[in-house]
Amino acid sequence: MELQNTQLLLVMVTYLSLLIAWGIYQGRKVKNSADYAIAGRQLPGWVAALSERATGESSWALLGLPGAAYATGLLEIWTALGCVTGIITAWALIAWRLRDAAEKYQVSTFTAFIARKHGEVEQYIRMIGSATIVFFFFFYVGAQFLGGGKTLNTMFAIDAKTGMLITAAIIVPYTIYGGFMSVVYTDVIQSLMMIITLIAGPIVGFIYLANHPDLYATNISQALHQAGSEYTSLSGGLQGFTAGIALVGGFSWFFGYLGGQPQLSMRFMAIKDARQAKKARNIGIVWTLVAYLGALCIGWIGLALFGPTGLTDRELVMPSVLLTIFPPVIAAILITGAIAAMISTADSLLILSATELTDNLLQPLFGKAFFQKRSLLFSRLITGLIAAIALSIAYFGKTTLIYSLVSYVWAGIGGTFSVVILLTLFWKRYHGIAVIITIISGLAFTIFWISSGLDKQITSRLLTFFVALAAAVLSTFLIKPERNNYQLSMNNEQ
Repeated sequence: MELQNTQLLLVMVTYLSLLIAWGIYQGRKVKNSADYAIAGRQLPGWVAALSERATGESSWALLGLPGAAYATGLLEIWTALGCVTGIITAWALIAWRLRDAAEKYQVSTFTAFIARKHGEVEQYIRMIGSATIVFFFFFYVGAQFLGGGKTLNTMFAIDAKTGMLITAAIIVPYTIYGGFMSVVYTDVIQSLMMIITLIAGPIVGFIYLANHPDLYATNISQALHQAGSEYTSLSGGLQGFTAGIALVGGFSWFFGYLGGQPQLSMRFMAIKDARQAKKARNIGIVWTLVAYLGALCIGWIGLALFGPTGLTDRELVMPSVLLTIFPPVIAAILITGAIAAMISTADSLLILSATELTDNLLQPLFGKAFFQKRSLLFSRLITGLIAAIALSIAYFGKTTLIYSLVSYVWAGIGGTFSVVILLTLFWKRYHGIAVIITIISGLAFTIFWISSGLDKQITSRLLTFFVALAAAVLSTFLIKPERNNYQLSMNNEQ
């Protein structure tokens, strides 16, 4: 066992050291705040696609989703279906539009695009939008630190909180130094590691099950049937209205992918040109289909290996499966896919939060001239500060499930800003005051719904989208924008 841990540790340290070095090397290309925030809008399509997918899946796809599949069986297909449908919709309908808009308005942050498009209340949108994103992303970054802590705990029996500190120590330095440029190119490596893990894990897992008849089950079908009827039911054994709520709740992840996740939309905005956008779309869609099938299979293979009560924490199923079916060295290499997933989201969220806070909140407060001379310095300082706060939330917080943390953010940010992005891109009548009302309504509803406990009845991932949509439509029709500025904005569009 000691030899196994030594091998695991050696592989992990080597991989992460090379990753950090690669991130620092890419960071040398950063010359100004635009490079730091959006890589100068010059990303090749394949880089943007792999970076977007690595960032989008985070610890969710390798810990959260397999864990949910292990705990609920076929019911989790609805979650996967919602995510995959949302991702395909985003790449097919939204990605190239956001890329063109970013080029047209010459913007380097997510909120800046929305604000520039609705110029009549631009400054207010910048402040409110950025404050909302930064608030929720504290929890999202915290979820990635939490995922790192859990994985290191499984591999080396390191205390989970100590694991969080180690994960932060890996992520934060190169992120502070290289910004978006470092992040997207390290994402490429991590995305490849993740997809290899999600392909190799199920293939070897099926072979392992077939050759070990003494296990809980020798195949996925048998495992699901032995675990109970609720595992083989697409409704989780529920009936009637309750079953409908469960199915819709799983599929509701769809709404968060419709342009409403800033860290993903920034990848769309950073693509070099229209030809590269098409290439990115194709790569992104294929990656998604393969990855989600693999994530579900790993969860169900875990059920066959350990039975429904064999793991104390369902979100440890992925590293537990790989450590069982692979030799230690290979398992360590593949488990770096989980670490990669956490890193690829945490660093992206840190950069996005820092640039949103710096460009849209602090710069107006202290003056543009003051910040222009020190733009890179301030961006790096703010990145470090946000990392410290997010780590504190994860370290001292009571929420332990990655699924819950990500779900919280998916509702507050994804549900709200998906409405804002969709209407901004496809409805000319939608105006700036309505944008502000949409953001505030989505934020307030999510906090109320989750804190009241009602989220356990009907998920806020579904309701936030429709509450924000209702607020957007009603305020667009009932409130008239400032006429002169609004007319000027409309003329600029034509």
